[in-house]
Amino acid sequence: MHPRGFWDNLTYPAIGLSPMDGVTDAAFRHMVAKYGRPAVILTEFTSVEGIRAGATRLLDDFEYSEIERPIAAQLFGADPAAFYIGAVAAAALGFDGIDINMGCPAKNVTDKGAGASLIRDPERAKEIIRQARAGATAWSDGISLREAGVPEEIALMIERRQPTSGRRLLPISVKTRLGYDEIVVTDWMRHLLETEPANISLHGRTLKQGYTGDADWEAIGQAAGVVHAEGPGTTLLGNGDVHTLEDAHRKIAAYGTDGVLVGRATYGNPWFFQGYQASFEERMAAALEHARYLHTIFPGKGFIRIRKHLLDYCRGTDGAKELRMRLMRVNALEEIEEILRPYAPASGK
Repeated sequence: MHPRGFWDNLTYPAIGLSPMDGVTDAAFRHMVAKYGRPAVILTEFTSVEGIRAGATRLLDDFEYSEIERPIAAQLFGADPAAFYIGAVAAAALGFDGIDINMGCPAKNVTDKGAGASLIRDPERAKEIIRQARAGATAWSDGISLREAGVPEEIALMIERRQPTSGRRLLPISVKTRLGYDEIVVTDWMRHLLETEPANISLHGRTLKQGYTGDADWEAIGQAAGVVHAEGPGTTLLGNGDVHTLEDAHRKIAAYGTDGVLVGRATYGNPWFFQGYQASFEERMAAALEHARYLHTIFPGKGFIRIRKHLLDYCRGTDGAKELRMRLMRVNALEEIEEILRPYAPASGK
């Protein structure tokens, strides 16, 4: 069995933060880690082909703070050889694990043979896992970034960050779905188990469903049974339509998973993993803190993205229509501070 790394040190059942493209950036994850303390955090997915091509902007997706640990870097792509390079880069950045996205249903991802399209190509999917593990192993054995094929501009940026975790053999995990256009979860789990991933996170919909309809937790439970019977060194986390902390525990107990990953229920609610119901003033103070932290790590960037988060903090608040309308138009931190300060007096200047 391949090393499980931090997955062996979690307290089970484990309730973690699901990766969400366009949502779980470094500022969002920092807020969730600070106020919610989930069991595990995964980054937004990042293209291994992009890393191999030297796209330095992608390293923004790999910004993280120490309070997010344990944190896994999520990679996606279609070329197994690129996963070797991506895994070396992620390991050099000091992550605790590497997660491979085999579940994204977006057409611009699946048309290139990545994401959930890999469910239809299990042999390539398995080779991707093997190449990612080979890259992680090569890093732990002492290979340099340049020897591994990491482009010079990427290597220089990684070296400037000076991660402090040293050379460790990172565990490899997978996030995926029930199938492509039909549920094939039993055969699909068996294919993945051949490569002995540390963990499989399973979203309860097919690619064809996207994010519509209800997550099929019966199928997730079926998959958990296969994993526990045939891959005793692998854990399985369910994902999809987990609405509250109590709901998470109910689903874990009912369907026999080792835990869950929670996605949309955390929007504007970094306290989710503590089961805490924040007041309006606390949410506005958190929104302001979120914006300030984003500005600290990415000065002058991200104010289109932050609008969505600001609106999420206001969600469910009676009489906040005018506030939401103003927040939809912000373009600078000073504007956000001016709007939110009256609602969050405890947040400071």
